[in-house]
Amino acid sequence: MKKILVTGATGFLGKYLAPLLKSKGYEVLALGRNAKAGEELQKIGVTFCKGDFTDKEQCAKYFDGVECVIHAGALSTVWGKWEDFYNANVQGTRNICELCMENKVKRLVYISSPSVYSAKKDRFDIKENDVDKSNELNYYIKSKILAEDIIKEYNEKGLYTVVIRPRGLFGIGDTSLIPRVLRANSKIGIPLLNGGKNFVDITHVKNVAHACFLGAVTENINGEVFNITNGEPMEFRLILEQFLNAIGEKPKYLKLPFGLLYSVSVISEWFYRTFKLKGEPMLTKYTVCTLAFSQTLNIEKAKKKLGYQPVISLTEGINEYGKWWKENHKN
Repeated sequence: MKKILVTGATGFLGKYLAPLLKSKGYEVLALGRNAKAGEELQKIGVTFCKGDFTDKEQCAKYFDGVECVIHAGALSTVWGKWEDFYNANVQGTRNICELCMENKVKRLVYISSPSVYSAKKDRFDIKENDVDKSNELNYYIKSKILAEDIIKEYNEKGLYTVVIRPRGLFGIGDTSLIPRVLRANSKIGIPLLNGGKNFVDITHVKNVAHACFLGAVTENINGEVFNITNGEPMEFRLILEQFLNAIGEKPKYLKLPFGLLYSVSVISEWFYRTFKLKGEPMLTKYTVCTLAFSQTLNIEKAKKKLGYQPVISLTEGINEYGKWWKENHKN
């Protein structure tokens, strides 16, 4: 039986990925900081390893006999200090690469982000090599680009690596994407730019977990990078209305001009950085660009080389989420 270590295993993706790997017959080590979530994983036979991958010495003891590492851990948010993003996403990734090399781990699957494609314009059918390395729309993007450079560096040193870029994860347990939208809808309304006609790609977390599994077991993919989505791009407004309909709410929109909103985001970011305010601005440049512009990914490479096909459709995932929401948020 192969032994697989998953970092970030107590996070949103990790809580789907670790059980999936266990169901496939692998011995799974779940590295994470959330002890309560770790206890839940232990109930299904996953070994919880309490630790932080930014502390190399603390995590080294868990790598003995590990054949594959899936590095899903990251600081993933639109706002924060550069030092925090660097420590978690850049230095943390280097720590994992070093531990893999030192322990002769056969394969490292790195979970990156298609935010590296983000720009102040529409982008359609984006392929894996279409990355602007100078993109600094936010610190998260900058840190992910640097982390991918580290993965490439260690691949050239002999480490078998695979990079997965999953777009817009959603599903039961999501604490970011859909909850943010629902909070906005229940309060001031969802900002709608360009009539909500921009196309977006999102991905059910079960499909991302499936892609990670394929990245860990598929042959002849050393050094490859793969886009992952549900393969069902849709207009922003339409997808919003599907989610709201599924949970039984009516959409409430704020129709705003892009120029005004982007200017507000620039000023907000400056204000928060200059005066070192806690929390995050109501609007960031990245958020405004995500709301305003289309971004769709080409997943043909993943289909051909990984054998990837979504295991749950967009409609199935939205209906599943809506049913769960109504059962757990009755008030």
